[in-house]
Formats: sequence, structure tokens, C-alpha cells
Amino acid sequence: MGTGWPAGTAELEPDDLDLVAALQVTPRAPLAAIASALGVSSSTVSRRMARLESDGVLRVIGQLDWSVTGNGNPWHVWISASAGRARQVATAIAELPESQLVATTAGRADVYCAVQATERLAVQDLLVERITTIPGVESAHSELVLRGVALADSWRLPRLSGEQVDLLRSHAEPEVPPAAPQAEPTEEALRVARLLREHGRITAAQVARELGSTQSTAYRLLHTVLERGIVRPRVEIEPRLLGYGLEAVVALTVAPGSIRAVSESLARHTSARYVSIVAGNSSVIHQGVFRDEDGLAEFLTTDLGALPGVSTFDVSVLLDVRKRYWRDRTTVR
Repeated sequence: MGTGWPAGTAELEPDDLDLVAALQVTPRAPLAAIASALGVSSSTVSRRMARLESDGVLRVIGQLDWSVTGNGNPWHVWISASAGRARQVATAIAELPESQLVATTAGRADVYCAVQATERLAVQDLLVERITTIPGVESAHSELVLRGVALADSWRLPRLSGEQVDLLRSHAEPEVPPAAPQAEPTEEALRVARLLREHGRITAAQVARELGSTQSTAYRLLHTVLERGIVRPRVEIEPRLLGYGLEAVVALTVAPGSIRAVSESLARHTSARYVSIVAGNSSVIHQGVFRDEDGLAEFLTTDLGALPGVSTFDVSVLLDVRKRYWRDRTTVR
């Protein structure tokens, strides 16, 4: 059975996969700590990471809180395109600054995207006018994200032992405290957040140079945005390079009394890259990665079948990801 991989795409070497798995646990850990957990030298880890980054394969970025990336919560949008126009439509949507994820798909629609308006009053303009008037768009269905239950930074490549994970976690950033009223971040803190968004492993010394501040000030700002959860460092890498040949967005209809339980159960599933509760025809959205068609079939028939309250589901298989986390992915290996 085929893997669904595009021609020319190959899985990374085992040692590189181990490095990715370690970075997923602790994206900002010192390379020496990662080397110790993996049982290799620091120079080996440094060379591997430099190669993956220079090849455009891997990048440690900062996942910003939705309050920083735009106004209001994101929207999921499924688009039906006229014959032969799906790629053009996806390209046009990827050019919108409000688009976070854009892909051509098979199943529920021709194009799937996640967007977030820069201003609350701009939502209608974005969804009802700008997207729907793109040449080739025949119809669009939108659903509002009410709550993110699992985000991309929580997905892990299952390669490390429990002992390795524990060792790496000792170097992890402090756990984000329970949600509580917080003062609005200062402009300096937001500048640091944007620096982390591009370079998730940036140091206090580098931040100080960018801000023209003292290193102690930079250190305080850096840890403020990390500890408050304004930025969540994570590894950005295409799932296909990790051996996951299929990526799918599953929109589930769930009985009201089961929505919380179903979403939390799906968030713990090994395939979950993103799970949210939404307002629309669907109740829960599960974006998952799977080794192959058999893995997706097992998830749909067995795992979903075991969850009480799931009524129906629609599946969109991602074919060509044009944009992921606001970044063009067409040039990524």
C-alpha cells in the first residue's frame, strides 16, 4: 500500500529523528543536555541540528498565544473550488496575512485553511467577502474555534525512553500556571515574543542586542513571555519527514454532553497535532498525523468508534500544505 508521500520526500535518518524527538520535549534545552539524553557528543548534536536547519527541514519557533497573533479566536474554513482551480485558490489564500494554515485537500472540501482576523470587526470582511470572492471559490463553510484543547507544540514523536524524557524535562521551561487575570504584555514583551516566534531558541544575550537593552532586562522579558504562556516554543517540521505519510482534519459531530470528554480524549491520542472545540456544524476538530492509510482507518473505525457521543464525522485529507503557522511551506523539503 502506498504511503501518500509526494515524490522526492524521504524520512529522516534515525539519529535525526531522535534529535527531533528530544527538541519536541524541550525546544530550548542546551545542546549539551540533549546530547547527554541521547548518549552522543555535543558536537554531534550541534552538527546535526545545523544541517537540518540549513537544509530548511527543521526550525524551532515560538507558538504565540492567539491574543498576540490576531483579534479573537481563529476560524476553520472549508472551501469548494471550481474544477481545476483548487491550487490557485490555495495559493491566493496563502497570500492573505490572516491565513495560518492552508492546504489542498481531498474529502470534505477542495481547500482547507485556518485564519484569524487582525481585528474583530474585520472577521466578516475576511470570511464573507475576501475569501469568497477569490477567483475559483464556489462556496466556503466557516466554523469558529471556541477553545484549543491540544496545540501543535504538544505532539511528540514516540522515540525516546521514559528515562530520556525525564532527563530532558529537567531542562524544560517552567510549566505555565493556571489561567488568571494578567496585565497586558508591554510593548517590549511583545517585541520579545515576536523574536521568539522566528527563533525559538534565541538567548537573552541575543534578545539584548535586538532590543538594545541590558542582558538582565532581556532575561527578565524572555522568561516573562515564556512563563506566562505568551509564547510556547516548538519544533516546526513537516510530518512526512518523520514517517507520517497522511495528515487529516476530522470534523466530528458530538452530543453536547460529550463534547468535553471527546475533545480531551482526542487530545491524548498519539495522532493529535491539534484538537479544538468549535461552533458550527461540527463540535470538535481533530487534526492528526498517521503513518499510512491503515493508521487512519484504525483511528476512524476503532478509536473514534470507542468514544461515546460521537455521531458523525467528515474527513479532509491534506494533499499539499501551502502554508503552516503563517509560513510558506512550498519551498520546504
